[in-house]
Amino acid sequence: MPSAEEARRVGAALVAQLDDYLLPRLARLDAPLLVVVGGSTGAGKSTLVNSLVRAPVSAAGVLRPTTRSPVLVSNPADLAWFRQGQLLPGLVRTPESSADPRTLQIVSAPALGAGLAFLDAPDVDSVVEGNRKLAAQLFAAADLWLFVTTAARYADNVPWELLTTARLRGTVIALVLDRVPAEAAGEVTAHLREMLAARNLGAAPLFVLPETTLDGQGLIAEDVVGPLHDWFGQLAADANARSAVVRQTLDGALAALGPAVAGLADAADEQSVAAHALDERVAIAYRNARQVVVEGLRDGRLLRGEVLARWQEFVGTGEFMRTLENRVGLLRDRVVSAITGRPLPGRNLQTALESQLVTLLRGVATDAAEQAYSAWQAHPAGAALLDPELQRASADLPQRADRLVRDWQQWVLGLVREQSAEKRVVARGAAYAVNGAGLAVMIAVFTSTAFIPTGLELAVGAGTTVAAQKVLEAVFGDQAIRGLANRAREDLLFRVGELLDAEAARYTNRTAATGLDIEPAADLRRAALDVEAARVELALTGSAT
Repeated sequence: MPSAEEARRVGAALVAQLDDYLLPRLARLDAPLLVVVGGSTGAGKSTLVNSLVRAPVSAAGVLRPTTRSPVLVSNPADLAWFRQGQLLPGLVRTPESSADPRTLQIVSAPALGAGLAFLDAPDVDSVVEGNRKLAAQLFAAADLWLFVTTAARYADNVPWELLTTARLRGTVIALVLDRVPAEAAGEVTAHLREMLAARNLGAAPLFVLPETTLDGQGLIAEDVVGPLHDWFGQLAADANARSAVVRQTLDGALAALGPAVAGLADAADEQSVAAHALDERVAIAYRNARQVVVEGLRDGRLLRGEVLARWQEFVGTGEFMRTLENRVGLLRDRVVSAITGRPLPGRNLQTALESQLVTLLRGVATDAAEQAYSAWQAHPAGAALLDPELQRASADLPQRADRLVRDWQQWVLGLVREQSAEKRVVARGAAYAVNGAGLAVMIAVFTSTAFIPTGLELAVGAGTTVAAQKVLEAVFGDQAIRGLANRAREDLLFRVGELLDAEAARYTNRTAATGLDIEPAADLRRAALDVEAARVELALTGSAT
């Protein structure tokens, strides 16, 4: 569906935030505060981190884009927490710089106060997609996001999209406007504040750093970076202030889960509706196929052509009557058949019945497959699920249809044999009489009267047909023979239903594979309500809102 790609992205981001930040932070509210330093390409993030801890802990990239692992800098006392891997568990810890973005380099900086750590993230607008995705993941794990931009890049769209997302998620934000020419400082700063206010970010602390020359270690002079250094120093020294930042960001992230999960639930509903719609289109196609078979048994169409000729041959030659009277005819005709090589009339009729029914089944299965294929092709979700072979019936359908009809014919003969077990007249005809009666029952299944066709349908040989009917009624009883025909028809339709269900499953298995039968939307909404109730009860920010 059109919403699927965005829903997958949102779902993956939510799962990542749960694993990377929410669960570990809820487990340890007193863990060190993590400041993620991010921003535009070339904004000087690494230089700023190095300057704040007064050591070259994060290598500044000369070439762009710089592809390397993110760097986390903390006080030695906090190293154990970050090395445990509860926060951002998907990143491999390493003490060395790495070109693998899935590793997290952890560096000790004694000059940085305990209880506070900096994480130098990739560029938010990197031309490398992996860098951008990693940056977004790291921001979602931040207790505080220190956004770094420059006088030349502060109005770029990408950073502002992320800032808006962070605000909606409740993340605490501080900003650094770096490399500001002295002559433009007032104008640029004023414009940036206007942009912040327009996006409800006016309360975020803003630090302006002028253009300056770096010292021999590549650090910004202490007097230039002093205000920002002091601000973080006070935060590191004040446990209550750090706790307030952590709780505000955590509460915002939890509150933002509700709308995000609601969007996922809506997308899941759309998926479920689409799946049911696709299944219904298949059901209609194969329901129509079954109805064609029902009509074919009702309107006598199966009795035309070869079947009609063989039935007339069967009753017109007296074969049917002889098989019900004695086994002498059986012996005689078997001998004649063996000598002449001609098949018995009853066998010709049974073969014709089988061929006619198999032809009908193959036709309706082919039509249903084409109808279902066209219906899915017209649906935005169905078209993507199709394979060319679905446009036709299964390759082995002819064999399965042949087996179905043969098995059904044997079942009918068994049913007749069971019903005639205590009929002495039939007993005198033994198995051959049963075969004749069974063929008559099969013919009855193919008619609207639930018995042997007469009148216009079989103008030729009608007299012998009526005679055969009278003999069957005398042997089994009128109601019994009709009951046999009805049971045989029901069994045939049941077998046909199984065959068509198996054909339809080629389609419905594709929708079932999505797992939508577990109603994910309802589960998502229920979970979101539970989380919101727990968030309100916890009152992280000191209130119930």
